[in-house]
Amino acid sequence: MPAKLREELGEHFTVTKGLDGCLSVYPEAEWKRLEDKIRTLGNGEKARRVKRYYFANAFDAQLDAQGRILIPANLRTFAELQKDVTVIGQLDHAEIWNSDKWRAYNDEIDAEVVAADVEDIDF
Repeated sequence: MPAKLREELGEHFTVTKGLDGCLSVYPEAEWKRLEDKIRTLGNGEKARRVKRYYFANAFDAQLDAQGRILIPANLRTFAELQKDVTVIGQLDHAEIWNSDKWRAYNDEIDAEVVAADVEDIDF
């Protein structure tokens, strides 16, 4: 884990399945905020699916002395993590990607697509 992110994550944080085939890493306070938000979704089919996706795969993590995280096998398999990983910051959390998948994903994004997305989300 990069030093800057280690400071922001703190001693305890949560790792779970992310979107787009990566893992999401949440600092303790942000994970609590996400829990509170998801708790308000109710118990409909979509809400149950969201809850299961995030919470059934979540684990409390700590960094070892070298700044590494021991990620459970099911999450390593999900994100196709191998020796080389890429960690990116996302304002309120971080993402851990298989480096090859990150490069392919990042190469597909261009300024025109992002410009259209900015308009669509009323940024």
